[in-house]
Amino acid sequence: MTREGDPRPPGESLRGGVVGRALSYLRPYRTQLLLASLASFAYAVFDAFSIVLLIPFLATVFGESAPATAKAEVEAPGQLERALEATLGRMVDLEGDPQAVVVAVIVLILALVILKNVADFARSLLSARIEQGMARDLRRALYDGLLEMDLAFFARARTGQVASRLTHDVEQLRTLATSELIRALSSVLIFTATLYWMLAISLRLTAAAFVVVPLTMVLWGPLVRRLRRGDARVLDLAGAVGARIHETVAGIREVKSASAEAFERYRFRELTGGYLRTLLRTERLRALAGPMTEALVALGTALLLWYGARLVVVERSLTGGEFVGFIFLSTRLYAPVKHLSKLPALLQPGLAAAERIFELLDAPVGIRDRQGAKPLGGVRKGISYRGVTMEYRPGEPVLRDIDLFVPVGSVAALVGPSGAGKSTVVDLLARFHEPTSGSIEIDGIDLRRLRVGSLRSSLGMVSQEAAIFHDTVHANIAYGTAGASREEVERAARAARAHHFVSRLPEGYDTQVGERGTVLSGGERQRLAIARALLRDPPILVLDEATSALDADSERLVQQALAMLMRGRTVIVIAHRLATIRRADRIFVLDGGRIVQEGTHQSLLAEGGLYRRLAAIG
Repeated sequence: MTREGDPRPPGESLRGGVVGRALSYLRPYRTQLLLASLASFAYAVFDAFSIVLLIPFLATVFGESAPATAKAEVEAPGQLERALEATLGRMVDLEGDPQAVVVAVIVLILALVILKNVADFARSLLSARIEQGMARDLRRALYDGLLEMDLAFFARARTGQVASRLTHDVEQLRTLATSELIRALSSVLIFTATLYWMLAISLRLTAAAFVVVPLTMVLWGPLVRRLRRGDARVLDLAGAVGARIHETVAGIREVKSASAEAFERYRFRELTGGYLRTLLRTERLRALAGPMTEALVALGTALLLWYGARLVVVERSLTGGEFVGFIFLSTRLYAPVKHLSKLPALLQPGLAAAERIFELLDAPVGIRDRQGAKPLGGVRKGISYRGVTMEYRPGEPVLRDIDLFVPVGSVAALVGPSGAGKSTVVDLLARFHEPTSGSIEIDGIDLRRLRVGSLRSSLGMVSQEAAIFHDTVHANIAYGTAGASREEVERAARAARAHHFVSRLPEGYDTQVGERGTVLSGGERQRLAIARALLRDPPILVLDEATSALDADSERLVQQALAMLMRGRTVIVIAHRLATIRRADRIFVLDGGRIVQEGTHQSLLAEGGLYRRLAAIG
């Protein structure tokens, strides 16, 4: 079962493993990842060795020597001494003047600290480049996928949920595949380097340090399973909050006109309250990681202090310097162990986000170019609908056996009551949906044999709600026409009766029109949409209620612009006001998804029936 607002149809499964697919987005960054790994390795080596240098430093200061007791029987003879001789002994004469040895060790420790921090800086910088590059690639892939989706996808998807996957979920997945991956790698390297020197100092003390590690792993199992479920629910609710905000802003006029502010406030508070409760429950589980691990670390440290003191004081198998060095190393050991033990819980939000992202990437594209599809080379004969039936839901047809023909260069009008199927007829022409049965042809070629991009670029569509973007007037008119010059844009605006009002805007054609064209009136938005269609110069024009929401003055100007736009094109007009389609060459009257009348304005009036009733109303 899909989650609330999930655009993926029920039954669709993810392709491939989630983790493997997430990591596949790191392939373009293999070089940076390798360099970050090398920087992590250098950091681990420099960090551990800078601590180990405390042992010869303390031995020199306090004049200690390695005890010749049971140590040789338990561990490899001289393991620590041989390791120090192979590293420090190459740079410092450990048997020389004590003061010179102390100074040399101090300088070496400082140098190692500097090198360690340089490596840490390089690791952080490389990690940031990998993270942000991967996040960019994921968002591009998701956005590209969205642009390929057909309208059926957007009909079942909630905008806020989709937006949440491109923003919040991508950030979570970025953390999984980069931040946590590199931190885990660093933890492993630090653990390995630290463990090497701990083993070199004392095998028995190292074994004591690991007593609490299995217990840490055991405690995390049930916690991780609960976190996985909680994180998935948190992401769902985060998307639902975004969807609610988007829907309220988009419908704010309706909210205000219905005085529904209190209702919306209640719904939003309930939703955000549920989100907060779920988030806190999940974070409460995650917060247990710190206290649990700290308690185990404290237990392990207490054990080390007791057992190490015994090895120094009673058994005399360790020197004081070796014991101090071991304790310092153990503090470095618990940090990576702590992180690795928490890693399953830290990965859960990213894994849940990855599932949601890949659900969106895997959503099927219903309408795409078929093999061998050809470009549309214009219209020479006309547009034909042959027995077209359309069902959005099985068994509920909105169009039934539609047969009509629109000759090239003519104007056809679709009229009928609301819900008759008029908009569906033109949506099928643009292949926003596929007919359930029957076919639509241009010059005898089924639309399904044409390239989708070529077909749609041959259509100019002007609807009741003109699509105006948050950009300049010039960019809105030139939208979809690459490389349009200022002169071409102005010419189209003049033909659309838009130049006059555009020239009075603060920055003319460079004026930002706001989201959905909020600084413009309805008539002005329509004329920009008409100018856009004129600039594209498509052979087929669809006008879907293009003047129904305008006042008389605006409608007059838009009608003049439409008259210019319709010249020499094959036109399909949808209108409630019959005065706008009286001059159509052919009028098709739809009712209940069927064509019930067909003819010219005068012949249909004479015939009577539904058209005459609509004419009397309009």
